[in-house]
Amino acid sequence: MTTAKLAMLTLALISAPGMMHAQSGKAVDLSGTWEAPSPDGPVTVIVRPDSSASFGDEIVRWRIVSDTVYLAIGGEWLGYNYAFKGSTLVLSGGDLEEPIELKRIGPPSPRPDGVPVPPVPTDPPAGKD
Repeated sequence: MTTAKLAMLTLALISAPGMMHAQSGKAVDLSGTWEAPSPDGPVTVIVRPDSSASFGDEIVRWRIVSDTVYLAIGGEWLGYNYAFKGSTLVLSGGDLEEPIELKRIGPPSPRPDGVPVPPVPTDPPAGKD
């Protein structure tokens, strides 16, 4: 898997405070700074409670529906399954060949001033009105 692809997929670890985790029914807050291994070294993803997530200069919008996290990339929603394994977030499905694991390494940094959250695609993610 390329670093760029891993970076876009790791942006999928996004949720907001108050969103419901499908398996437990408890609120889950995934905001923070997360890290995933890649062939080119660790990939860092910043997930904010304002529905944005960043990798380098790239900023995307996210949504959670049941046990799937959706990213608005290229004007379309892409979905990935998510689950927890202890303190590790595991992403699978979508266009992933194998699951990836992410570890929270700290709190999120603020979105830079003047950088908007990307617009929501016109079609909602599956199961979302």
